[in-house]
Amino acid sequence: MSDVAVPSQPPAPRKLPARLGQRSLGIVYLASLVAGLLVWQLVAQGYSSFVLASPLKVLARLWQMTLSMELPRALGGSLQHMALGYVIACAIALPVGLLMGRMRFVNDLLDPVVNLIYAVPSVAWAPFIMIWCGLYFEARVVLVVIMCVFDMIIVVSTGARNADPRLLAVGRAFGASPWQQVRMVLLPESLPFLFTALRIGVVRAVNAMITAELFLAAVNLGAIMKQSAVRLDSAAVLGILAVLCLLGLALQELLLLAERRVCIWRPEGRR
Repeated sequence: MSDVAVPSQPPAPRKLPARLGQRSLGIVYLASLVAGLLVWQLVAQGYSSFVLASPLKVLARLWQMTLSMELPRALGGSLQHMALGYVIACAIALPVGLLMGRMRFVNDLLDPVVNLIYAVPSVAWAPFIMIWCGLYFEARVVLVVIMCVFDMIIVVSTGARNADPRLLAVGRAFGASPWQQVRMVLLPESLPFLFTALRIGVVRAVNAMITAELFLAAVNLGAIMKQSAVRLDSAAVLGILAVLCLLGLALQELLLLAERRVCIWRPEGRR
């Protein structure tokens, strides 16, 4: 009897270890930043330092402002109204978004209002904020809330609306109360969208922080930028912009890290 040849199975694709994958992504991440700095340095060589300061001059100017405590004091003052406005926006957006996502009546009631206000550029509210709240701390907090809350509501409501109805049905089958369904089913199911809303909101908060200080009373980082622009000190202006970029990047990375620690059932959370 002749032997029957059995077709061999193709080898399974080899998976890279998680640490190796993380290391390679980290190298690409760092390389992109270094490449951006090199391009900046090359472009800056063709211009006067009054027009476009080089990265080294910007770093030296930041170090000078840090030693004089000008930058730490300004950054601390800016973070106060940014943090308060962001917390208030989260306190409004998360419950409102969940209600809009799960209750048809609430969605039909609020969705037109949210979309109408969201269509208006946030800076356009600055004149009304001056009339309602003045020019100082309260006005800056209100502008941060306005620039954050509507983006977050839209994302959270989308997440709540896309929750798997079978999971909610299982909760009802086991006799879970409405609050237990929200706490044990809806919130865990919506966590990826909630973290996305938090990341979008924190970037908008950084944007609103400097917008408020430039369009309302010029204080903190906004005052440094305006005074530096008058003096044609491009190194200081670019230094503040670099601080804002790094602040937004650091806050996003912290939220991504928290998401990976909390959403451990997702493939991204097990890396």
